[in-house]
Amino acid sequence: MKYMILIGLVAALTTIVIAAGKVELCRGNYHSEAAAKVQLAKFASGYSDLDGWKKRAARVRQGMLAGMGLDTPPKKCDLKPIIINKRTHKGYTVENVAFESLPGFFVTGNLYRPLDPAAESCAGILSPHGHFRDRNGDGGGRFRPSMQIRCATLARMGAVVLSLDMVGWGEAMQYPHRGAKTLTLQTWNGMRAIDFLYTLKEVDHKRIGITGASGGGTQTFVLTAVDDRIAVSIPCVMVSSHFFGGCSCESGMPIHKSSTHETNNADIAALAAPRPQLLISNGKDWTKNTPKVEFPYIQDVYKLYGSEAKIANLHLAKEGHDYGPSKRKGAYEFFAKHLGLRPAGDEATVVIEDKKTLTVFTKKNPMPKHAVNGPAAVEALLK
Repeated sequence: MKYMILIGLVAALTTIVIAAGKVELCRGNYHSEAAAKVQLAKFASGYSDLDGWKKRAARVRQGMLAGMGLDTPPKKCDLKPIIINKRTHKGYTVENVAFESLPGFFVTGNLYRPLDPAAESCAGILSPHGHFRDRNGDGGGRFRPSMQIRCATLARMGAVVLSLDMVGWGEAMQYPHRGAKTLTLQTWNGMRAIDFLYTLKEVDHKRIGITGASGGGTQTFVLTAVDDRIAVSIPCVMVSSHFFGGCSCESGMPIHKSSTHETNNADIAALAAPRPQLLISNGKDWTKNTPKVEFPYIQDVYKLYGSEAKIANLHLAKEGHDYGPSKRKGAYEFFAKHLGLRPAGDEATVVIEDKKTLTVFTKKNPMPKHAVNGPAAVEALLK
């Protein structure tokens, strides 16, 4: 609820000028619900077959990458992974992880692995979090019990799961969360997180999934749109054609509108086609219209590929903005079907660890001395 109120306060239309021409930042409730329907119809009128959609998809994808400054990406550095403090629980293990997405810029998180893999190779799943905090205001993010439950259950099902901090959240405090380049850094971190999963010998490169709720849902559909290594995606409580995300980590850069492209989050989610995708929506936030507005639009794109069986919508009309048990149940079933996982077991037996146990960098294991801190220093790495 606090996040939704905050989004209402920060949602505003901001206009900036870049060399390519006039560009608008589409933030918060940028459209009315009626205007969003008109925009989707306009998008759909621009193509009539698969070739037409592919041309549009390429234009939107390029516009997104240019808007983030990733059309010419940084040179990939050695990840230099740190994997420490392994704990063994019933059916899975947990380790604390860090790696460098840019020289001296660390991605921090936790790695959940199955004790009894279902096959010789495992699916790999990224688990980004949103702007959820614990009730006492401490931690939140990847430390939340619901995040641990989701990751541990997926590991028991046979997947290797990476839970990672948003930029400026949890342990990832080298750059502010609402910085000018947070969206760029977060997307780049996601790309490098896939690189990290690829380094694990047990992970099947063809079975990479991603799921997150709210701001984690935005990370899910944005990363899926620009990185075709993701095979299955489940954006939760975030795909809307009228709401664009209220935080700068979601809509603080011109990924939605420029002189060369125009899109919205439903259209971006459609870029996942023809890869399997489950939209999870509810009746109490901006995804309330998903079954009648966003899902049919995305479904029509999948039909162009002959892949309508790979797109689904789980709508929980009486629920709200979270990644609660019923939403997780739907996600488990979808991942099991499309990533070849076992059925989910009892969530109640997952061990909830405290923040201290889950933390990578401590007094005994400090962040390396070559770590880069502050907006100017970190942004210089992107150049």
